[in-house]
Amino acid sequence: MKRIFLLFVATLTAVHSFAQTDANMGIIPAPVSIKKNNGTFELDKTVTLISNEIANAKTADLLNAFIVTKGGFALREAKSATVGQKSIILTSAGAEKLPAEGYLINISPTQIKVTGTGAGLFYAAQSLMQLMPEKKNDKITIQTAEINDYPRFKYRGMHLDVGRHFFPVSFVKKYIDLMAQYKLNNFHWHLTEDQGWRIEIKKYPKLTSVGSSRNGTIIGNYPGTGGTDNEVYKGFYTQEEVKQVVAYAASKFINVVPEIEMPGHSSAAIAAYPELSAFPDKDTFIGEKTPWSGDRKGKQVQQTWGVFDDVYVPTENTFKFLENVLDEVLVLFPSKYIHIGGDESPKEYWKQSAFCQQFIKDNNLKDEHGLQSYFIQRIEKYLNSKGRSIIGWDEILEGGLAPNATVMSWRGEQGGIEAAKQNHDVIMTPGSAGLYFDHKQSISTDEPLTIGGLAPYTKSYAYDPVPKELSADQQKHVIGVQANIWTEYMETPAKVEYMILPRIFSLSEIAWSQVARKDVKNFTEERVPLHLTRIDKTSTNYWVPTPIGQNEKVLNGENITIDLKAPMAGSKIFYTLDGYRPSETATEYTSSFKVIVPQGQKKTLKTIVITPSGKRSVVTETILNNGAPDVKTK
Repeated sequence: MKRIFLLFVATLTAVHSFAQTDANMGIIPAPVSIKKNNGTFELDKTVTLISNEIANAKTADLLNAFIVTKGGFALREAKSATVGQKSIILTSAGAEKLPAEGYLINISPTQIKVTGTGAGLFYAAQSLMQLMPEKKNDKITIQTAEINDYPRFKYRGMHLDVGRHFFPVSFVKKYIDLMAQYKLNNFHWHLTEDQGWRIEIKKYPKLTSVGSSRNGTIIGNYPGTGGTDNEVYKGFYTQEEVKQVVAYAASKFINVVPEIEMPGHSSAAIAAYPELSAFPDKDTFIGEKTPWSGDRKGKQVQQTWGVFDDVYVPTENTFKFLENVLDEVLVLFPSKYIHIGGDESPKEYWKQSAFCQQFIKDNNLKDEHGLQSYFIQRIEKYLNSKGRSIIGWDEILEGGLAPNATVMSWRGEQGGIEAAKQNHDVIMTPGSAGLYFDHKQSISTDEPLTIGGLAPYTKSYAYDPVPKELSADQQKHVIGVQANIWTEYMETPAKVEYMILPRIFSLSEIAWSQVARKDVKNFTEERVPLHLTRIDKTSTNYWVPTPIGQNEKVLNGENITIDLKAPMAGSKIFYTLDGYRPSETATEYTSSFKVIVPQGQKKTLKTIVITPSGKRSVVTETILNNGAPDVKTK
């Protein structure tokens, strides 16, 4: 017990030292400016919380609740401070001079003054909570400082696909909490897919009675070799649950952007209402490369991943169906933006359809790409008539961009660049920049099954969402950045958490912080360790970083120095050089050491990080080579 207690004390001391030495005071994303001053503010139960504006009441309650958890005491709340009374003051006085969502924090030995309105004040509270070190001697000692902050981009988004795998409302709210803590303000909720329709539409009950349920799920990686599991998988959100989520997000200053996919990725809707297909009587296409043990007859909610030929047919019945669906969506979501997908929509059925070919001729369209443009523009006009605007994936550029559309650029940056040059607003979310959080976080064989790709959190951190080839005026059309979480291989909330943490930290910083404030060393060696150390004490899952200073590159030489650093306070590094897998029974790394590699030979350094809670990193391997044959540089 004594050893455990000493380890706990050492961990808290290490966390405190991280915060004290960090120029950003532990805050993610990095504020516009921080000026540290001499002295400290001692936060204890004698401090009064001053908030005399009704609009600030919820933020005051949030801050006080955090202090109860952090310090074990609640602050007395009052309308004004008495002379000589230490206090935390929340105020909107002077906030009208600040940029949108901006805030000020002024910490002196006797007072913490927080200035902002609405979202700005809420974000100030998040920063204030982040910079507080652990309690010591019944008080929390806070460095005096002046903090000025506001966001770089107005759209700071996180996406969640619930079509492939469904997640309960409780987890969606937890997801929103994480977004709010890191100043993200748009939750892109991907609600409809080939593998499941997840939102109740009262006018069309089969969308959920049929479309929300599939008869199996592919086993292993796509296209798979083991067929499907033949187990019914289902789930959807009632309209009342949607209202709960939207209201909860609004309380955190997060806008919810619903996505209703069209014209592709619509197998679930077509399974419910086959007349939405160009070929209502044709069986759902199932790729021949995928072994199939289920019923091939009729339309199917897809059981495998990928892209499917059966898409919406552009009949008046289809457009009326979509308008009716959108009418119910608009009541549930006050968002200015409605995402209509538009990506990965095959044209094969349109090419085969006599109706579609005649439609192309009758409407003087060039080809099937022109038909897609017609489809998107017609939906846009309808939504514009309701006072809303559309967002679509960059495929909506094909055949001509809808007049008022915002483009979400995912296939690299080119779609966003092209849209910005046409004076359309753009949200950058390219998978090539590490913003697809369904990709692997390292090349270790320990990484769980993913769709592929490689996106370590340092890759997304290095990304600048504003392309240099755009002119100054065109750059203004880049309104934000987003990370996407596609859930083909994320069956549980725990795996979603593993995939987004710590990558959400990188997204937060590139979405909020000024480019000049980015500092990868400060980020990876001070702030990320601090935040993960705190998360390690909770029930939230995360990817444990590998040792700082180690990578998978081949190190050449005879005398090689191994110089590593634990990636989190209280974590330990264990290593082997004998080819065996490291664990807590291996040698513990305590300081730098040299490895002698004989001429013509190689050795493999294998490491693992184990956190105070017992979580483990993937095993990282580094080849130490002294002229051995067949050693390739990674």
